[in-house]
Amino acid sequence: MTKQVEAGHYEFGRYMSLPRWNSIWQQLTLVSTLGGENILEVGPGPGLFKTVANHIGFHVETVDQDPELEPDHLGDVLRLPLNDSSYDVTCAFQVLEHLPFDGALKALDELARVARNYVVISLPDAERTWRFIIHLPKFGERAILLPRPRLSRSIHKFDGEHYWELNKRGYETKKVISAFLKSRKLDLVRTFRSFENPCHRFFVFSVAD
Repeated sequence: MTKQVEAGHYEFGRYMSLPRWNSIWQQLTLVSTLGGENILEVGPGPGLFKTVANHIGFHVETVDQDPELEPDHLGDVLRLPLNDSSYDVTCAFQVLEHLPFDGALKALDELARVARNYVVISLPDAERTWRFIIHLPKFGERAILLPRPRLSRSIHKFDGEHYWELNKRGYETKKVISAFLKSRKLDLVRTFRSFENPCHRFFVFSVAD
């Protein structure tokens, strides 16, 4: 995997927007519901997920090819330098789109190989939405995401970082999920988009026996 950004890309004022904070909250919430204590994060970025997760009782180790990010393990997601089934949960948040799609499938294989129980990833979702908050008597507030209608899907062009994105032409969510599950030891548990940051779609996979 080719290095695409320098460590300075993750400077707080440039990188940590309010929607990104919400995505980190989603990451922590997902991991906390899966029951694992030993977690691997591939592509740690500024390291916030690891810092907070370790503070609330999890043990997180990181892998990255960039030594400037000070990962616990220096390595490539396509060839993780780790043993089979060595972590309860493996994670890669906003990582796989930085690889050509065939490479993303190989990276998912590696995440599944190293995981005992679950693989959690997030990907950029290009499908635009309208966001509504409605108040229902006796039920309180409900947040709703509605896809915006479009005549055709846009074609993704490599921008120096992303090789592909969900719901651009050829990468519809159902098609990508089908490719993820084909001949892999994974079952899809759930997928969703955050109301506060709908351009990030999360996937939780269980590792099949």
